[in-house]
Amino acid sequence: MPPKPMTSRERVRAALNHQQPDRVPIDLGSMRASSINVALYQKIKNRLSLGTPTRVIDHMSMLPEVEPEVLQRFHVDVVPLEGSSAAWCETPAERGQKWTLFTGETVYVEPQARRRIEPDGSWVLLNAAGEIFARMPKDGFYFDFVRPTMSAVTIDPAKCRPSATVRDEELEIFARRAKALYENTDKAIFGWGASISFFGLSALLSDNITQGSLDEWLCLLMTEKETATEMMGRCTDAAIARTKLFHQAAGDRIMIWGVASDDAGTQRAGLIQPELFDEMIKPHYVRFCDWVHKNTSWKTFLHSCGAVHDYIPGWIDAGIDIINPVQISATNMEPERLMADFGGRIVFWGGGAETQHVLPSATPEEVRRHVQHNLSVFAARPGGYVFTQVHNLQPHVPPENVEAMFDAAYEFGKM
Repeated sequence: MPPKPMTSRERVRAALNHQQPDRVPIDLGSMRASSINVALYQKIKNRLSLGTPTRVIDHMSMLPEVEPEVLQRFHVDVVPLEGSSAAWCETPAERGQKWTLFTGETVYVEPQARRRIEPDGSWVLLNAAGEIFARMPKDGFYFDFVRPTMSAVTIDPAKCRPSATVRDEELEIFARRAKALYENTDKAIFGWGASISFFGLSALLSDNITQGSLDEWLCLLMTEKETATEMMGRCTDAAIARTKLFHQAAGDRIMIWGVASDDAGTQRAGLIQPELFDEMIKPHYVRFCDWVHKNTSWKTFLHSCGAVHDYIPGWIDAGIDIINPVQISATNMEPERLMADFGGRIVFWGGGAETQHVLPSATPEEVRRHVQHNLSVFAARPGGYVFTQVHNLQPHVPPENVEAMFDAAYEFGKM
């Protein structure tokens, strides 16, 4: 008699513990940088004859809540639990704002979103003061910040005062949703709610994202190390305090915890020298990961785009269990190199299909062979791999390529 298939939760747990599951676990949409644009998601739903209302859980990037029918179709093993969106996910979609996409489909956005349609047809998002902070051009698919990433703005360290608390109402909703997901599905639960980002502007600020700039921050890491260390320490203190509250709310129902969304690389190299990373940034990762591992059963998850090969040893030493999105097209990020250098020491969550060149333009058969090759490398060792594509699936990707990708992952991921 063949062995009984694992549940999704058992499958993911085995992979994260570097044990052999019955097949490679599959993910879609458990974190916001490895999800799917809502316009493409609508095409997928149409192919499935699924007429349910579509809920947008991230209206900045226009990312949907992936519904159970789609999870089942693509054999997905993970579901997200976010503090910031848990209340919206509990609300009937029709009670949200009804937006008609430029492609003609209707979606529902959380009630508190502030959108204005401009005379030229573009959409803008407004902050609480009524100021524009993001824009989607007419016929666009997502919003971009109107501020530049690089700007001559002086950093005020005093403004780095991240919140160390979570509202009681948010924690109650988080706990309730964790219980529902755990009892009503067999999926592994991926928790988000308190992360750090030392390569991005969130390392600088608390509430006002426009007060700093990436170039100023990178200079500060070298020229004012004591100040930078103090700022990152505040961010880490706040993240630990918030994580403690979320753990009290959800406990061991959560399996994976997002400790960082920290894009550290361009497509060709890292943003700083690895030695500077080890000196300035790694100690804060150590402190956060140590707290998680000493006080919870959770696995620590880090998202970092780009050519981050040279930072991976530091992240491993710091206690990062999982890395995503595994941008295999970036310098030194080939699957073979990553597995030769780090296989068995960290879980690769991503890298299953390349989203810049392959998925938009290849044929379904080419996508199938591409996935087969990547799985043959990443899944060569027992456990230690979770399949998803690199980055968000964009609107111009043919839906048949999405189907080919997940079908190949399911077929070739069987052990």
